[in-house]
Amino acid sequence: MKAALICLAAIVHREASRFVSQRGRFLAAIVRPLVWLIVFAAGFRAALGLSIQPPYQTYITYEVYIVPGLCGMIQLFSGMQSSLSLVYDREMGSMRLLMTSPIPRWWLLFCKLFASTTISIFQVYTFLAIAALTGIDFSFAGYVAILPALILTGLMLGALGLLLSSTINQLENFAGVMNFVIFPMFFLSTALYPLWKMAEASPLLRDICAFNPFSHGVELIRFALYGQFNGMALVWVLLAFGVFLGLSILGYDPARGIVRRKA
Repeated sequence: MKAALICLAAIVHREASRFVSQRGRFLAAIVRPLVWLIVFAAGFRAALGLSIQPPYQTYITYEVYIVPGLCGMIQLFSGMQSSLSLVYDREMGSMRLLMTSPIPRWWLLFCKLFASTTISIFQVYTFLAIAALTGIDFSFAGYVAILPALILTGLMLGALGLLLSSTINQLENFAGVMNFVIFPMFFLSTALYPLWKMAEASPLLRDICAFNPFSHGVELIRFALYGQFNGMALVWVLLAFGVFLGLSILGYDPARGIVRRKA
């Protein structure tokens, strides 16, 4: 138990040190959702005249609606960035050295997930603080209730990035794979539009968005910000996390995964 905690602390410290040294990564993680919030949201709301009521008691503006989706965007990009570092570590050999330690492989991978999730939560709260300065704020209870949702969603998206990293042989292939994951996953979700709005455009798009695990992560965050609980979203997020993590552990198994294929 003590060795496992030491391993967790060491990996978290290593990822945090790497994050602090990469200031551009932090700025990109904050500027990207702010651009969507300040620039694109105003244009979309003016063009669509979109106001949202369910599941809330009163109508809210489009800017307020997409804040949870942008929180999910931060965690999605953070999870993919973490998987990029895994590909780099594997090419440099440090990942292989880590995997040969006496600590169980599944715990090592979970420590990586926990570290990336911790960093993404810090980024989300920074974004929420800046959004509050622009007048888009929530209750104190909402900021507290969102923390468990951010932990679960961050773990799920980090596990997805971990799974993708186990299938990538070279660092040069990472960008192409991410373009086929990040943008479809974000745009085909409820991050920007509610399901009923998607259903007006196409029932097929609505079904895809409803099946997308990122949609359920966003809804878990959205409901938590308003002090509400979404049990269905919680079940989907936990199920997706279990599947992604299980496949990741198999992917990093030398007998089955990328290590054996490279050999």
